[in-house]
Amino acid sequence: MTATDNSRDNKDVWRPHVTVACVVADGDRYLMVEEEVGGRIAYNQPAGHLDDFESLQEAAVRETQEETGWRVALTHLIGVHQWRSHEHGDVVVRFSFAAKPLSHDPQQLLDTGVRRALWLKRSEIEDLGDRLRSPMVLMSIDAWLAGQRLPLSIVSDLMPGGGHP
Repeated sequence: MTATDNSRDNKDVWRPHVTVACVVADGDRYLMVEEEVGGRIAYNQPAGHLDDFESLQEAAVRETQEETGWRVALTHLIGVHQWRSHEHGDVVVRFSFAAKPLSHDPQQLLDTGVRRALWLKRSEIEDLGDRLRSPMVLMSIDAWLAGQRLPLSIVSDLMPGGGHP
């Protein structure tokens, strides 16, 4: 690599969207988000983008609270999924975590675009069909149901200050 190659503009470097999601189970029901995306109603787990200076685990907990009003504790990493979004055409790399619900604030204002949080059975989620935000929704639930649970320690956090500047 030449000096010119080293100094190439950051715009030339391809970057996927790094996202997190939480499978939050309560018996046979799963916490879901009904949201407006590109002029349509879509359903997803609580999920969102990783912010700068934030660990993946912090992002998963934050996104769940912002989108649902539920405070959760992560229990496991379910998997890492890669997919090309039909919404924007970019690649998404999604870290799916399992979490247990701790407490709910029904007065909390939810993220922009989120209409409501709801608890659905797996069959009800599957029945949503193309209204699911991505195939990763059922993929992560099915992986959790199949017993796919990796220790949280598998995801290293080397951010200064434990994830915050």
